[in-house]
Amino acid sequence: MPTDTDSHFYEPRDGHGLPHDPFNAIVAPRPIGWVSTRGEDGVVNLAPYSFFNAFAYSPPIIGFASTSRKDSVTNAEATGAFCWNLVTEDLAEAMNSTSAMVPPDVDEIVLAGLTSTPGRVVDVPYVAESPVAFECRTSQVIRLTAADGAPAQSWLTLGEVVGVHIARDLLVDGVYDTAAARPLLRGGGPTAYFGIRPEQRLDMRRPG
Repeated sequence: MPTDTDSHFYEPRDGHGLPHDPFNAIVAPRPIGWVSTRGEDGVVNLAPYSFFNAFAYSPPIIGFASTSRKDSVTNAEATGAFCWNLVTEDLAEAMNSTSAMVPPDVDEIVLAGLTSTPGRVVDVPYVAESPVAFECRTSQVIRLTAADGAPAQSWLTLGEVVGVHIARDLLVDGVYDTAAARPLLRGGGPTAYFGIRPEQRLDMRRPG
């Protein structure tokens, strides 16, 4: 049984006392929210978010959190739509390039040398090079709060998935092959990312 001397304890409000905040490294690896949006002026934005996940089956709802009201949040709220693009290992450098701080009038899809494809359901393009894309209608934009009710510098954008694009070679007998897509996942620290390999798979069924 571990004792207090075997663990590093800290209260986040007082600081972690480590070279780098371990929070992101512990809650990891995480899927990357590579979000494309279109501004009211028509300019397309593409940006990666490490706080991203799925939250509901029916209707299917995904969401990403931004540590400030960045263009993705503003656009998704103003136009009511966004797309999520799966980041694969071969798209790592392109994804990283879209994290650069650039003026709002810069189209990051073009900046990253990627191909913009019009959505079929929403008026937002997705990344053609990504083997999976979700077209989403914005359902909620929520400013998060601390336990005491104080507003946090973080906005959660949720969207209902209304269109799904999947590369056919990732469907094996009709079942999506997660490892074959080679998704890139965000780890901890300033530089860590992880991949998924078939040999890492573990199958379990819920108890009856």
